[in-house]
Amino acid sequence: MSFRWRSGVFLAIVLVLMASNIWAGSAGTDSPPALTTAQIVEQMQRQAKTQTEELGHYQSLRHYQVEYHGFPARLAAKMDVEVNYDASSGKSFRIVTQSGSKALCDKVLKRAVESEKEAFQDKASSALTPRNYRFSLVGSENLEGHPAYVLNVEPLVASKFLYRGKVWVDAAEFTVVKIEVEPAKSPSFWIARTRIRQSFAKTGKFWLPQKNQSETKVRIGGTAEFTIDYGSYQVESKTPH
Repeated sequence: MSFRWRSGVFLAIVLVLMASNIWAGSAGTDSPPALTTAQIVEQMQRQAKTQTEELGHYQSLRHYQVEYHGFPARLAAKMDVEVNYDASSGKSFRIVTQSGSKALCDKVLKRAVESEKEAFQDKASSALTPRNYRFSLVGSENLEGHPAYVLNVEPLVASKFLYRGKVWVDAAEFTVVKIEVEPAKSPSFWIARTRIRQSFAKTGKFWLPQKNQSETKVRIGGTAEFTIDYGSYQVESKTPH
């Protein structure tokens, strides 16, 4: 992934902020049922398939924000985007408002939207499946009163849409509820490190993204922070009851 821009510093910010990304929970002592890694991953695939088959439509107003602190200046930008998903036609985005640095809006926030469109068109290559990842069970935690398995994930190939780190899987519904990862492939020499956090929440019977945060350290100094607040969802099932 590469972009032309006036400054190498800004280029580094753009490249890193395209990484997908997440929110910490509280640990607990409740233990979920003892399952093998293979059993957990199999249940995850089954749950993901069920949600895909049942989710008909959703709409939400997302809030994107990027801030850069460091040389040569402090810059910030915001953008609100209406997102519509339909099982038959796919996902569409409409920019509602934008403010702040025009360069960051054009080169970071809008590019983030385009990056998601690209990933959506090739979902198999970015899915959390054995085709793309090696899984290992490292323990369990209690997140907001719900036991969850903690899995370590390692990408099988270096891709801009994959990551390495930990994912938390709800022990009752076998859906991913939290992620703390780093990109599988560094997008640029200028990037020292990117940390990504994402959380998911349940709307009706569907688990959907709630908040996405990434923090990037730029080699020549400075920090870039990128967040997506996914807002509230209006959701419809394919077979409403």
